[in-house]
Parts: sequence; structure tokens; C-alpha cells
Amino acid sequence: MKVQNMINSNGNTVPNQFIIYNGTETYFQSYGSVIVKLANGNVYLDENKWDYSKATGKYRNLFLSRTTAEIKARIKTGEYILSNLN
Repeated sequence: MKVQNMINSNGNTVPNQFIIYNGTETYFQSYGSVIVKLANGNVYLDENKWDYSKATGKYRNLFLSRTTAEIKARIKTGEYILSNLN
């Protein structure tokens, strides 16, 4: 497993925001909670914490390269899957 700090758009390390690589799975973790899991070509969002706060949303969007509106639309179509990741 490899853990890397999130890097913001200015190239600076962001505290408490991490990207975790574990085999074929990649995770975005904000503070102690997994927000996004990428596995087997699927995107899973934690059903309770995916839109927890403004900061979580900002870095989740950076991780996924999507806006919140785009993420909500993909949840609605089933492309992004809500799941219990914590």
C-alpha cells in the first residue's frame, strides 16, 4: 500500500487529504474517512460522507476531475455507485 498527500492546484501538499494506492484499488481519504474508491473500472462514493463538507467536496472534485454537479448527475445515472466505504 502507498499513501500520498493530495496536491492542490498550486502544487502544494494539502493536510489531511490523501490518495491511497492498494493493489488495483485507489482511494481518496479526507481526514479519517474514505470518500472515493476506484476499483475494477468503477467509482464508489461513500454514501454518508461523499458530500460531507466544502473542503471534502473541493478535494473530491480535484481527485475525480469533476464538478459536484457532474458527480451528482453520474450518481443519478448509476455511473457512480453510493456505498458504505467506512
